[in-house]
Amino acid sequence: QVQLVESGGGSVQSGGSLRLSCTVSGLIYSRYWMAWFRQAPGKEREGVAAIDNDGNTAYADSVKGRFTISQDNAKNTLYLQMNSLKPEDTAMYYCAADYQEWWLLLKYNFWGQGTQVTVSS
Repeated sequence: QVQLVESGGGSVQSGGSLRLSCTVSGLIYSRYWMAWFRQAPGKEREGVAAIDNDGNTAYADSVKGRFTISQDNAKNTLYLQMNSLKPEDTAMYYCAADYQEWWLLLKYNFWGQGTQVTVSS
């Protein structure tokens, strides 16, 4: 059974930084994609960043140049480094995994429980 557990959320002032982590277990195939999504109150869940096993990445336009997705395969951990945070980045952040090439599409089969990020002005 695939399990994803996020951590690292919190409250920060505008312009600050946070690093989210997602520990993954139970993936049985060597080829998979992972991503970060977020959902603000009253809004739809949206893709933020995604990565494949080769380290290729994709980002939403709203976070390009500010967020960096990475993974440590030895630790089975996915990261999202978030810099220059803005109040509009406030949301619940979720990590996701799948064996198909979904990138930033909302079609991932495996999801974590989420971690809250709050950015104050």
